[in-house]
Amino acid sequence: MPNQTQAEKIKKAPGFIAALDQSGGSTPKALRLYGIEENAYGSEDEMYDLIHEMRSRIARAPEFTGEKVIGAILFEKTMDREIEGKPSGLYLWEDSNVVPFLKVDKGLEDAQDGVKLMKPIAGLDALLKRAVEAQMFGTKMRSVIDEASRSGIAANVAQQFEIGRQILSHGLVPIIEPEITISMENKGEAEAILLDEIGKQLDQLQPGEDVMLKLTLPEAPNQYKPLVDHDRVMRVVALSGGYARAEANERLSKNAGVIASFSRALTEGLSAQQDEAAFRAQLGQTIESIYQASVAG
Repeated sequence: MPNQTQAEKIKKAPGFIAALDQSGGSTPKALRLYGIEENAYGSEDEMYDLIHEMRSRIARAPEFTGEKVIGAILFEKTMDREIEGKPSGLYLWEDSNVVPFLKVDKGLEDAQDGVKLMKPIAGLDALLKRAVEAQMFGTKMRSVIDEASRSGIAANVAQQFEIGRQILSHGLVPIIEPEITISMENKGEAEAILLDEIGKQLDQLQPGEDVMLKLTLPEAPNQYKPLVDHDRVMRVVALSGGYARAEANERLSKNAGVIASFSRALTEGLSAQQDEAAFRAQLGQTIESIYQASVAG
């Protein structure tokens, strides 16, 4: 069973969820945006050391607390490492009052029928057992929707919920993330199909099988309000999806009950070259802006 104190925080507390889960493929870009070029590291291990230091620097900042950041999504290698001498998830919860989640997907299949499904997640049960031992509250997994294809979107959502049930069986709460590409044509049409397909899957869940949803900010404000209000949905969070922070915050503020789960928009403006005062000032300003957009609805 999920930690009930954490569950109440995720369900009801004002604030947002930080996405600190860039994986192998997106780590070089994340480091580059942070001011660290690829010639600064010579191996994958060195790359992961640098991204962990970035994430640790964020997590250690006094501004990064459960008062405004209610949860954080971690990459597997972050879960396995320490912050201030403690396992990362334990540090987040005990020292910052931030609920920890783990990214579990292993990337995307090639596009088919307008969507990119998740690749098979080898060893998922073993990973979920490790997540429980590391005191993760839940998980996150991402797939992608590129076209307004009813059959493709239905398959995408069905895959998410099938794996979601496996995650629930370990006592973890899945964040289900079928991301709609922001540049696609007929984005609003795809969002209407997605709403319908998610609703069908939610109606099949039993009491106690609560999930979270992570969705692209929609074209129509409150498009996903029926999902916010659904009995099986613990919280609906929004990804920035490539929108700059100002636009992401503006869109988010128009969606009642939806909170942020931003990645690039959270780290925008942060740099390895900043001294601690400048770093903390930028992070504090960013957290405040995302928090205000999250509570505006």
